[in-house]
Amino acid sequence: MDDWLIYRGVGEPDPDRIDTLPPPPPWRAFSGEPLPDPVPPIDASSTRRLGSRVGAPPAQDARALDLVNAALYLRRPLLVTGEPGSGKSTLAHSVSYELGLGRVLQWPVVSRTELKDGLYTYDAIGRLQDAQLAERERREPDDIGRYIRLGPLGTALLPTRRPRVLLIDELDKSDIDLPNDLLNVVEEGEFALPELERAADRPGQGEVRVLTHDGRRVPVRDGRVRCHAFPFVVMTSNGERDFPAPLLRRCIHLHLDPPRDERLAAMVQAHFGAGADEGNLDLIGRFTSEDGDGELRPTDQLLNAIYLTQHTVRTDPTRREEIAGLLMRPLDHRRR
Repeated sequence: MDDWLIYRGVGEPDPDRIDTLPPPPPWRAFSGEPLPDPVPPIDASSTRRLGSRVGAPPAQDARALDLVNAALYLRRPLLVTGEPGSGKSTLAHSVSYELGLGRVLQWPVVSRTELKDGLYTYDAIGRLQDAQLAERERREPDDIGRYIRLGPLGTALLPTRRPRVLLIDELDKSDIDLPNDLLNVVEEGEFALPELERAADRPGQGEVRVLTHDGRRVPVRDGRVRCHAFPFVVMTSNGERDFPAPLLRRCIHLHLDPPRDERLAAMVQAHFGAGADEGNLDLIGRFTSEDGDGELRPTDQLLNAIYLTQHTVRTDPTRREEIAGLLMRPLDHRRR
């Protein structure tokens, strides 16, 4: 295996490997003063995605490994496209798990999502109500930082010594403006909180502690968040729309094919234990066979079929086949 690879897709944690990451290119170096707070540990959501038995499935191939590592070296977002069930979201968890980069910050995108939703929220109504209460009680109002919470993107841009991992899931479902709105933040690695900028000149307000997306309290100075190490950003897309050229130029593009053969066997083992692929060859064979129109089914169908048949009709081949057939039908509701 190439010595230059930081992420190797082996499914085993190796936190020391990130220390070999070279400095970023001059145009991707940022000046945020590193925070002393430790990165939150990997949580159950990541290990659940990767499978609880043998860690993460391996990366798809040498090309995928090269592109993931290129994004790590160049501090560029990784745009991952592919069919549902091809492992796009899991890739972010796999990198975080293997390199010890902490809990994955997840930003699921819907049609109403705006850039500010990912950066931070400000509870202006709550602050006004508390200020009125404090006036009646003749006490000082609470600090403004109590009413600000950083979103997943805002938290990822905090100046940590090692990059956080941010998953922007299903970006293609967003409003038409969001991909363009992301450009400046992706390029500059910082953003402003106007509510804190206005208060920065007041005594004692130059540094305000705010809540992060993962529940920590961190200082924000002079109303701006400026990263130190640009986060490892994974943007996923099911291909439902095209993205503007300026965004594509700032990303590394990786297309994932649906897992088949060795990758599919490794995925089954990750969730059900060593040898599970050999014990379910009939279901795997049925899953990988294409129907009349050549449709490739999402891997969730296979995992569901294996789990249910293991717990219900393991020793009844006829019922096993019937139940698997119900769970692995084509997704098009018009086809039965």
